[in-house]
Amino acid sequence: MKLTEIKGVYKEKNQLFTENLKECKGMRVYGEKIIKYKNREYRSWNPFRSKLAAAILNGMDFDINPNHKLLYLGASTGTTVSHLSDIVFNGLIYAVEISPISMKKLLINSKKRKNIIPILSDANHPDFYKSIIDKVDLIYQDISQRNQADIFINNVKNFLKKNGSGIFMVKSRNIDVTIEPDRIYKNICKYLEENNLEIVDIFDLMPFERDHKAVFVKI
Repeated sequence: MKLTEIKGVYKEKNQLFTENLKECKGMRVYGEKIIKYKNREYRSWNPFRSKLAAAILNGMDFDINPNHKLLYLGASTGTTVSHLSDIVFNGLIYAVEISPISMKKLLINSKKRKNIIPILSDANHPDFYKSIIDKVDLIYQDISQRNQADIFINNVKNFLKKNGSGIFMVKSRNIDVTIEPDRIYKNICKYLEENNLEIVDIFDLMPFERDHKAVFVKI
């Protein structure tokens, strides 16, 4: 076995891994496989459970380093959040989630991950959490709402640093089931550009997710 590292993400053939935080040694978040390699511990990153892992396997290269601050919108129970926590081990993740049930699990999964700040709130209303969030280097959004583009843009305007970047998981069927997904993606990208966001790249998430694309932007 040989792991190849690119910006905190490790790859071996078609599998992804992140190096587990030292304080979380031996701990799993969602039943993922743990391996030992060169006296270090790595957690497998399942692309069928994480859209970000799917996007990375499909070629996405995003700007991130261990000191970055992230705003994660739609954190759920913490699957992808935990892997980002491994990557930004000297940084910070503001993890916003609206569901109390998911938040309960996120709190458990974040207990020993001191670089995660769980926030129970509605991403539609960034003013609710504006007082506790600094400007961030990256905004990541995975939210199943019809107005998901507006949510993303509003949070970008409030929290993203100049020259920062964003990853927007577009769920076409949550926007309009009567319109072809490709048309929705085109309309979304046009809308983002009209709001002064530069489209860097777009990645289809097949075969891991249907009717989803990852849109990588810069401000």
